[in-house]
Amino acid sequence: MIDAHFHIWRLDRNDYGWLTPAIGSIYRDVTVDHWRAVSAPCGIRGGILVQAAPTEAETRFLLQQAQAAPDILGVVGWVDMLASDAPARIAALARQPKLKALRPMLQDIADPDWILQAALLPAFEAMLQCDLAFDALIKPVHLPRIATLARRLPALRIVVDHGAKPDIAHGQWQGWADDLARLADAPQVACKLSGLWNEAGAQAPLHALEPCARQILSCFGTTRVLWGSDWPVLELAGDYAAWHRAATSWIDPSARADVFEAVARRVYRV
Repeated sequence: MIDAHFHIWRLDRNDYGWLTPAIGSIYRDVTVDHWRAVSAPCGIRGGILVQAAPTEAETRFLLQQAQAAPDILGVVGWVDMLASDAPARIAALARQPKLKALRPMLQDIADPDWILQAALLPAFEAMLQCDLAFDALIKPVHLPRIATLARRLPALRIVVDHGAKPDIAHGQWQGWADDLARLADAPQVACKLSGLWNEAGAQAPLHALEPCARQILSCFGTTRVLWGSDWPVLELAGDYAAWHRAATSWIDPSARADVFEAVARRVYRV
């Protein structure tokens, strides 16, 4: 099985602007060995390591970690997609074979239309030339924009992180569900079954996540859904094993090989 979304970080890097002591227990150094300690008992044998800072330096750090770890199957990195030399930067990073995707941190950009600006086209063209996927770290407001992007770039593999972060805690369902279904009409878009527990609020029971999980599975089908832990951010809501058990229970046994491995291998070329 593959964990299609986990993080590591080292506080002394000083490029995680969101990671402060106020965030609580995950304000600590997190290593690949720490991830193995929680994932291996669940039968996880490989993972996709995802950026958590908007710096190329962090992406290079993650790639260095991946080179030394056969069970890190790929890295989702970051690059300044608006830089005048963005295509060259992307090509340089992509020479590292474990770079599999890029993601701007769209959830932190005030303008939800940012991703649709024409100035990004050279970066997207470079991603296509390098066979990189695009991870969409988004909120529900971005779903129609990502649908537009998918229509403009039908060859671009798009992976929606965390089901686009539905506002489970406040019961904001219908708009998210409708827009997710429309986005799923684009055949090159896949969606991660990840991050939902953190959107449900403190101490939320796992059954509160099930309607959103089932909507994701209904929209995309099990051949376009990939499971991820979003660990260690997951720890702010619950624990790794409980999330893994819950997700497993929502997926028919005949489809688990897809959601827990095959889709990640196909989308990230691992």
